[in-house]
Amino acid sequence: MKKLLSLKVYIITIAGATCWGLIGLFITPLYDRGFTAWDVVAIRGIFTFVILFLLMAIFYRDQLRTRLKDHLFFAGAGIFSIAFFNFFYFEVFSQSSLSLAVTLLYTGPLFVTILSRLFFKEALTIRKGCALVLAVIGCAFVVGLLPFGQGGIPMRTLLMGVLSGFCYALYSIFSKPITKRYSALTITTYTFLYTSIFMLLTSDILKKTDQFQHGDVLLSAVLLALVSTVGGFLFYTSGLTHLEASKASILATIEPLVAVLTGVLFLREHLQGWQLLGIGLVLYSAILVAGKSSKGKKAVNIQAYKTH
Repeated sequence: MKKLLSLKVYIITIAGATCWGLIGLFITPLYDRGFTAWDVVAIRGIFTFVILFLLMAIFYRDQLRTRLKDHLFFAGAGIFSIAFFNFFYFEVFSQSSLSLAVTLLYTGPLFVTILSRLFFKEALTIRKGCALVLAVIGCAFVVGLLPFGQGGIPMRTLLMGVLSGFCYALYSIFSKPITKRYSALTITTYTFLYTSIFMLLTSDILKKTDQFQHGDVLLSAVLLALVSTVGGFLFYTSGLTHLEASKASILATIEPLVAVLTGVLFLREHLQGWQLLGIGLVLYSAILVAGKSSKGKKAVNIQAYKTH
């Protein structure tokens, strides 16, 4: 029974990453209509919050109750993680390629592992370290940075990519202390509340509302929110409730594989041999991190993270 529960948790976490991997399908039409990266972040945040709030108000109204002091965690995740990791990610995508953006975003697990060790005292085991290295190498193969490399990357683009990974890691760090107190739905809803407020105050999205008269813009915005955001974050946060933050983030490296496969299946891109090797490495890293820990390497009790 315990093994079935663990398998379910891993599947849920990977499902969240799969939803994120489809994001390119929904962002491209918005760029084609003239929206900037900051605009797309605003669209994602606002549409997501509206969908989540309606869902909560109709079916889970009792879960809207929260402690005031916990809104520091919601606001931190919504602004410093969601808003900024999306902006840096989308900027790298618009300036170079989705492959480069995804690769640099997946420096995130490295930051999560380091930050989890510093803030949560999570065990940094040999198994986890090997899985992390394999995941990073696998991602590099999948997106084409290995075996031939990719030169001429502007320093500004590279820096934004690394910052996207760092801000991505902050979601796990801000969310982890409250995962035992609230459901994944509550955490995600309030996180995007603060993302929405921040983006309404800092973007020009309200001046471009006439663009939503176009069917492709409205459809892309809804799918971006419903599939690649609501679905992705709810699944991932549900997995994070039962996993160490570092484990969940490494399992989420399935995302770039989905992004590449989406390109092959829907955008007529070709999958090279080294990409297949990368897929194998990332999948093996997911299996490795999900395996039984070595003797004497017990995970830190999540109860210790509770603040009340």
